[in-house]
Amino acid sequence: MNHDNNNQTPDELSFDDFDELVNPTAETTDFDRVVEAAMSRRDLLKSVVAFGSIAALGGYNVLSNDAHAASSRMAFTPISADTADTISLPEGYKSHVVVRWGDPLWSGVPEFDHATRGTAASQEKAFGDNIDGMDVFAVGDKTVIVVNNEYSNRKVMWGNRPDGKPANDDDVLKIKMAHGLTIAEIAETDGTWGVVKDSPYNRRVTPDTPTTITGPAAGHDLMKTAADPTGTTSLGTFNNCGNGRTPWGTYLACEENFNGYFSAEDEKHKVSPELKRYGVSAKDWGYQFARVDERFDVAKHPNEPNRLGFVVEVDPSQPDAKPKKRSALGRFKHENAEMVVNGDGRIVVYMGDDERGEFLYRYVSNGYYAVGGETDSLMEDGKLYVAKFHDNGAGEWIELTPESTGLASMAEVCIHTRIGASAVGATTMDRPEWVASNPNAAEVYCALTNNKNRGIKPNAGGDLTPAAGPNPRAENHYGQIVRWRPNGSDHTSSGFAWDLYVLAGNPEVYNDARAGSSNVDASNMFNSPDGLKFDDNGILWIQTDGNYSNEKDFAGQGNNQMLASDPATGEIKRFLVGPNECEVTGLTWSADKRTLFVGIQHPGERGGSHWPEGGDSVPRSAVLAVQREDGGRVV
Repeated sequence: MNHDNNNQTPDELSFDDFDELVNPTAETTDFDRVVEAAMSRRDLLKSVVAFGSIAALGGYNVLSNDAHAASSRMAFTPISADTADTISLPEGYKSHVVVRWGDPLWSGVPEFDHATRGTAASQEKAFGDNIDGMDVFAVGDKTVIVVNNEYSNRKVMWGNRPDGKPANDDDVLKIKMAHGLTIAEIAETDGTWGVVKDSPYNRRVTPDTPTTITGPAAGHDLMKTAADPTGTTSLGTFNNCGNGRTPWGTYLACEENFNGYFSAEDEKHKVSPELKRYGVSAKDWGYQFARVDERFDVAKHPNEPNRLGFVVEVDPSQPDAKPKKRSALGRFKHENAEMVVNGDGRIVVYMGDDERGEFLYRYVSNGYYAVGGETDSLMEDGKLYVAKFHDNGAGEWIELTPESTGLASMAEVCIHTRIGASAVGATTMDRPEWVASNPNAAEVYCALTNNKNRGIKPNAGGDLTPAAGPNPRAENHYGQIVRWRPNGSDHTSSGFAWDLYVLAGNPEVYNDARAGSSNVDASNMFNSPDGLKFDDNGILWIQTDGNYSNEKDFAGQGNNQMLASDPATGEIKRFLVGPNECEVTGLTWSADKRTLFVGIQHPGERGGSHWPEGGDSVPRSAVLAVQREDGGRVV
């Protein structure tokens, strides 16, 4: 996920801001004119929401919370926004930490050392840093959790060094080993969840773990390197953002901002236009991986970045099985992968590309899912589409093929997916983050978290970003959630109807489009929706990763948070507020639904938190278990 807070020093730039600094795009519109035009359209925005909800989505409407308070399906008292360095929950709920960055997975591995932050050797055997997407699996009678360790905060990881920079190669290797995935057996004892050390299911997948490349891109010349002349085996997965899960019990990790780990000794080295389209350059974000691993030198190994940016399938029940990179699902900065089994048995995967002005994608398998049947072909043989939204509430999926994109082969479509999407005129979006499918209706939701360049600058491929359709606000700092219903309730249909489920905003500061839609008020306002997930009851859970300054445009919104929403009414209620400077991300449930697992990422990223241990401790990303005090189901 791309963190998009204001007032950052150069070392604190968000991933997108850093990429724009290295590869700047020209401004194409007059700022004041565009903003004035977009902000004067609140009445139009209300009509767009009403059209989509009533005409296209079978009677749904976006209503205020007050309209449905008496009949709310969300049986908790909402909480207020706050800026406390703790976890805030409704009355009757409690929480505890399940596992934190640096907690050992095996006996004999030292406990986390707050003074040194550990070593590369200890980190490789411990829980990774900065968690994001996650899910829980039943493996026999065991409970196994799989967690993305998206990235590492350099200021925290190297905070024991006087200048906050690596003092030796081990410091670099330590931060490298904090990336990837953590797979661990967890168990509940007297109401408290924790890691089962030495479980045969415990596993770290790191940037050095061998993975298999599958699908159209496997073996293509653009995938071949000196270390892998076949182009079929790569090392590692990292910067995994959101996730997905399959009905056959595997986990989908999604590679996002892979570009920021590559560099060249000569900072003036020019990469190819294709690599530049993905943000690759001669300058990395400061991780210095090329210092300890030559494959991250893009001048020496220009094909190495082509082997990243995929959905990676991992089987938590088979600790020795190699992860599989599923190139058929396209290569871009994946947020999550929401899988749906269509009515006819075909597999459909919805995916967002989390960068300003990028696109929303869909994959449809050619084969059909059968319980207990072969599944590899479902992830290797299918059709890839990109979304085009029309202003009248209709939309279409455009298939990406060599013929439609002008690319030479389907392999190139799956490697240069962004380029293909630009070629067919897909709709540029406000950073498509998590996608979630309603389990009780044929409708899908996507968090469009924010886009300060909307209407101001083109995307990295030069595609214009007009304020219109599902992205109606120029210089969008608050974000929105778009939803669509496939024609005929068929997820493989080429057409769909869409509306805006919610426009985040601040009605205490603005009375125009920046105030948000009518289901946002002072009691539930938020910015930058990011994580989305439905529970079994059809309640949509919304997690935020936005501006936590609690001032100016964001006054009253407090720390990042998690809210619950009822799609049948549009009601939104705040359920959880995280500690200072964190992102709330990733959620899943125990099999008995008595525990909700939630991720807390990068607490204290600017030095303003010591969560979860307090005192002078190092802030640590962690998995949180949320339970009802009476022991009942959380959902």
